[in-house]
Amino acid sequence: MMEAYVTTDISSEGIATITFFHPSQNSLPSHILSLLAETITHTSTNPLTKIIILQSGGERTFCAGASFDELASIQTPEEGTHFFSGFANVINACRTSPILILGRVQGKAVGGGVGVAAATDYCFATQHASIRLSELLIGIGPFVVGPAIERKIGIAAFTELTLHPSNFYSASWAKEKGLFAEVYDDIPALDEGISNFAHQLIQYNPEALKALKKAFWEATEHWDSLLKQRAAMSGTLVLSSHTQKAIANFKK
Repeated sequence: MMEAYVTTDISSEGIATITFFHPSQNSLPSHILSLLAETITHTSTNPLTKIIILQSGGERTFCAGASFDELASIQTPEEGTHFFSGFANVINACRTSPILILGRVQGKAVGGGVGVAAATDYCFATQHASIRLSELLIGIGPFVVGPAIERKIGIAAFTELTLHPSNFYSASWAKEKGLFAEVYDDIPALDEGISNFAHQLIQYNPEALKALKKAFWEATEHWDSLLKQRAAMSGTLVLSSHTQKAIANFKK
C-alpha cells in the first residue's frame, strides 16, 4: 500500500502543482491536513510561484473528507476541535494565499473534500466528480467547510446539499451552482484544460492577479476565528450520544 504524502513541483514557468494523497480514498488524517496547509502557505511565498494547481493523487476520488478512524478515536472536546481544525487550516491557507489557486477535481469529493474544492479560486473537474456532504449522517454538520462552500454556491444550494447527506450531486449540478468552473469528459481533457488556463494566467501582470485574489476573498478576513469556532462546535457535537452511536454503527 502506498504511503500518504503531500508533494510540490514548481515548473520553470512558475506553475506550482501541490499534490496530496492518502491510500484510503484520499481521506485525510490530521497530520496530512496540517502538512497540506503548511505546503500551500510555503509554496505561496516562494518567489518562483506564479500560479498554484491543487490536486490529489489517484484517479477515482479527489478527497473523501477527513480520516474516519481518527474521527472515531476522539475522546475530548479539545481533541475534537483539533481534528476539525484540519480542513479549517487548509481552507484558510488557500484563502490567505496571495497566489491564485486552480483546483483539479478528478473524482468524487465528500465532506471536507468539497470544502477544499470550494477553497480554490477556479476549479476544474471531470464528469465523474460528484459531490456529497455526508456529515449529518453521523450527527454533525459541515460547519467548518460551510462558509467556503456557501461562498461559491449560495445558501439555497448549500442547504440542499447539507440536508440530503446520502445523495451524491453530479458534477454538472456543481458547475451549475458555481462550485466547478469547467467540467471535462475525462482526466486527459481535464489536465489539458488546466494546463492551457494556467499558461494563459502566467502571461498576465502578477500584481493584477494578486489584487484580484484579494478582491475575490473580500469580507472573509474573520474566517480565522470563524472556522476555529466552527471546529469547536463540531468537536463538541462529535462527543454527543447520538453521534457516538452513529459512528459505532458505521464502524460495524
